[in-house]
Amino acid sequence: MKWVKRVLFLACASVFLFFLIANIWVVKSTESRVYKDSEQLKDHRVALVLGTSHKVVGGGANPFFDHRMDRAAELYKLGKIDHFIVSGDNRTKYYNEPLEMRKALVARGVPATAITLDYAGLRTLDSVVRSKEIFGQDKILIITQSFHSYRALFISDYYGIDAIAMGAEEPELESAFKVRIREYFARAKAVLDLYVFKTNPQYLGEKEEIIITSS
Repeated sequence: MKWVKRVLFLACASVFLFFLIANIWVVKSTESRVYKDSEQLKDHRVALVLGTSHKVVGGGANPFFDHRMDRAAELYKLGKIDHFIVSGDNRTKYYNEPLEMRKALVARGVPATAITLDYAGLRTLDSVVRSKEIFGQDKILIITQSFHSYRALFISDYYGIDAIAMGAEEPELESAFKVRIREYFARAKAVLDLYVFKTNPQYLGEKEEIIITSS
């Protein structure tokens, strides 16, 4: 029994150590490229807006979604962005994150011609990889909440994408607590996906390259 307990203890300690190291690695290797001041942004003319549901379980507005759309529209009006890739989940006809993002951006004054919909952004990894492999972008500005940005940038680095991130406003900690906890686990999984399992996006397909002619 002592041998079994020792093995279990070592296994749990190893898992915890990996979890801790993975989170430190993801954050520390990317945090210098997460911005909150639009004046500091470099010349990244195409933005990848990462999707989430526009409604919460109870039917109310999702502040994560609204703040991302607010930030994206703000950057467009400031002339920082020429084109958006809105990437999210569209697994059924009743749930369509990219379409809702386009509606929200248009309502905020962004022309529909400046928006490309990516219906196969089932996960952050899929959205980031598809921005390069499908839409031909190797230089992007990622728009999401800051704590999510670290993982998106970490994935971008692995795939050789020149990426920075613009942090959207974050909801109060109480309403964001579960999302933040999930993100700690998601960072560890990202390390496994990239360096152990070599996970690919679920869907790729034909290229739809975005050509930006203005700056």
